[in-house]
Amino acid sequence: MRERLWIGAGLALFVILVTYPVWHALQAHSSTKGPNLVFPAREKECVAPTSFMKTSHMKLLVDWRESVVRNDRHTYVAFNGKTYDMSLTGTCLRCHDKRQFCDRCHTYAGIETPFCWDCHVDPSLAQRSVP
Repeated sequence: MRERLWIGAGLALFVILVTYPVWHALQAHSSTKGPNLVFPAREKECVAPTSFMKTSHMKLLVDWRESVVRNDRHTYVAFNGKTYDMSLTGTCLRCHDKRQFCDRCHTYAGIETPFCWDCHVDPSLAQRSVP
């Protein structure tokens, strides 16, 4: 009879611990909805599909850096055949506002802004506001 009591208490504790994240989220009124990003109004296409950019934009930027610095290649041919200048400020930040787009997503994900932004971002493009 005593073993049943311990087994029941152990099972109850297990269920409470396993379901704790759900109860905590409900109590905190939190959601898994992502950040409220401000997308560019004048551009309808990016240099790559949205699904790729969500997961691999940093790889794309590193590849661009390697191509420009090591191979002196400055033109990127996108998935749709359009060509772009391989430039964070000249291409990406021409459409996206750093504070309204990049910083919001990085803050939501708990990722620090990459160190390359310390030197290689045109302050006028990084600080502009989206109308």
